[in-house]
Amino acid sequence: MKDLHSSLSVAAAIDVATLTDDSTPVAIDLRGHDGAEIILAIGAGGITFTSTNRIEFILTHSDDDSSYEAVTAADLLGVPTVGEGGIIKALVEAHATAAVYRFGYVGTKRYLKLLAALEGTHATGTPVAALVIKGHGQINPQADQA
Repeated sequence: MKDLHSSLSVAAAIDVATLTDDSTPVAIDLRGHDGAEIILAIGAGGITFTSTNRIEFILTHSDDDSSYEAVTAADLLGVPTVGEGGIIKALVEAHATAAVYRFGYVGTKRYLKLLAALEGTHATGTPVAALVIKGHGQINPQADQA
């Protein structure tokens, strides 16, 4: 078995929480890595999502951690289309069971931010978490995170 562990590190893009309102995006610094995978874990919907009551996951990127712009389809793998403003996943219909989604970032910017934007009424929250796996570390082995 080949060693994958030594060339990866992980950062939380959205801390594990049951969301009833927008998340607060944090900057993920990709310096020292030549690839990234975004892992989005969503529990069973606290509500039945519709086009009015929905969650949109919006990914932006930046060279300087100051001026962020929406990603495009050319920046990602595993996303057939990117919605206006960098929407990489939208929950707009029933989400009865937990699911995990992954998206490869192949853009050239140093920083990423992921926002869970809740539109409409979300009186009952939905469990959400997101990680960024930073891969192809330039100086290995990467520090353990245990």
